[in-house]
This record gives sequence, C-alpha cells and structure tokens, in this order.
Amino acid sequence: MPNPSNHVILSGCSGGGKSTLLDELARRGVATVPEPGRRIVAEESRGEGKALPWVDMEAFARRALDLATQDRATVAHQTGWVVFDRGLIDAAVALEHAAGVPVAETLGDVPRFHRQVFLTPPWPEIYAADAERRHGIAEAEGEYRRLLAAYEALGYDTVILPKIGVRARADFLLSRLG
Repeated sequence: MPNPSNHVILSGCSGGGKSTLLDELARRGVATVPEPGRRIVAEESRGEGKALPWVDMEAFARRALDLATQDRATVAHQTGWVVFDRGLIDAAVALEHAAGVPVAETLGDVPRFHRQVFLTPPWPEIYAADAERRHGIAEAEGEYRRLLAAYEALGYDTVILPKIGVRARADFLLSRLG
C-alpha cells in the first residue's frame, strides 16, 4: 500500500512548467514520476493513435488512470519524497470532463496523496504548444480551473506555485514540504 505522506502531486496548468520543475527536482535527487499523458501520447503516436486526447479523450483518460495506478504501485515502497507529474487525480478529472464519470467514483478507495498539492498556474508567457500539447492556452486554463476545484473538493491543501525561475520554484516546493 502506498505511503500517502510522501507521495506529492505536482499538477496545474498545462504548459505551466511542471515537467521542467520535475526535472530540477530529479536533478536534486528527489524521486519523480513523469506525466502519464505525455508517455501515452508518445506511445500512441508510434502506433494506431486511438487513445490520443485530441482523438478520444475518454480512452486517453482511462489509459492515464491505468498508467498512473501502475506508477504509484512501482514507487509504493520509496521512503523519501516522490513527486508525481500529474497522475491519478488529474486523470480522474479528465475522465469526468470527457465522460461525466464523477471523480469520487473513479478514485473510489484509492489511498490519498500528501495533503499538499502543488499547482502551476496559467503562465501565458512560457506556454507553448508542441507535438504532445496541441491545445491552446484557453483550454489549458479551463483544465487548470477544473483541477483546482477538484483538488479543493477532495480536501487537499492546494499550493499555487509562484511564477519564478525553476531553481527558485524547486526551493519553494521543497521548503513547503519541510
């Protein structure tokens, strides 16, 4: 069973600097888990491409849920901080948005994560679409609002990361964790 006290979620606005921050945390020796969505897009792009978010968002969200569940099981016995770039709850929010399946129903009795969830706010100055992120900033901002509302409804303490350089952001996140 996962240790929820050391499983930390990094969520928020698409294009808000999550992956860059995750790389900085990993460079500092923090265990990290990359975003399921980007891994799915890379895999689907090499194959038939049926579970891509711009093709079938529900299929994509279900794959993300499966992968995030596997990810959590893989790091279940880590003793230090483990920072997840998105993961289970983000995938559940995506599934609710795509198919109307309530987040609480999807998560069921999934063990909770660390009480603090770190969110990257919309940051248009650094936002960029790419091969795995084809939506625009308006869609990213809508996703951010859904995620913020879901984490708060689930009783997590949401910490909005400041719009500062990646090293300072990593310092901020780690100082909040103690």
